[in-house]
Amino acid sequence: MSIFQPKLSVITIVYNNVSDIERTILSVLNQTYPSIEYIIVDGASTDGTLDILTSYESRLSRLISEKDAGIYDAMNKGLREATGDYVLFMNSGDEIYAADTVEKVFASHPDADIYYGETEMFDESWKSLGQRRHKAPENFTWNDFKYGMSISHQAIYIRKAITGPYDLNYKLSSDIDWILNAAKKARKIVNTRMYVAKYLVGGMSKKRHRQSLIERFHIFSKHYGLVPNLFHHIMIAGKLGYYFLKHRRTND
Repeated sequence: MSIFQPKLSVITIVYNNVSDIERTILSVLNQTYPSIEYIIVDGASTDGTLDILTSYESRLSRLISEKDAGIYDAMNKGLREATGDYVLFMNSGDEIYAADTVEKVFASHPDADIYYGETEMFDESWKSLGQRRHKAPENFTWNDFKYGMSISHQAIYIRKAITGPYDLNYKLSSDIDWILNAAKKARKIVNTRMYVAKYLVGGMSKKRHRQSLIERFHIFSKHYGLVPNLFHHIMIAGKLGYYFLKHRRTND
């Protein structure tokens, strides 16, 4: 019986993140899985990031360093370069969970359209904050995002054939739209039931939270309809209120 061993394109987007980029690079380069294409897209960094990138260039499949029109423009550049069967975005500051993670992901089930798992959160001093509040669903379909993004972008491996470019009309939340578009086309989606990514809290969507929420509302309305989306947001607000009330009581 042949071993399922597809080619994975890992794409890292970075701009002026000299303090974190090497962790991300090593988490990819140290994978035990043999068939990985690693593409890094740098937005013409000026803080020393590019020096680190060039020191690893011989071990990369492709290094692009040039100005871009935002994070999703950079991601689209990476997608255009990708030649793998699957794509994974592991952006600067985040990590693939362990050295054997990719190997375990593809060993979990042959020939799925999407693989996903859990994410562990970390703060700026790389202290673990535990699992994401939105736990990954047991069985994922495109309908599962209606109450919030239940799988992080770093924790989902998608067959490249069912992906399209990121919509540049969204500046902060296009990854949600991108995953939903792919999930609608997926025939087989596999829950690996393990941690697959480490996520550095505090990205651009957190810094510009209001704009991110507005974009998400438009994306969810597009995919689920305006009236159902309004109802879902009432449910989200109720769950969020309960979550914070419960944790405030625990901490009192």
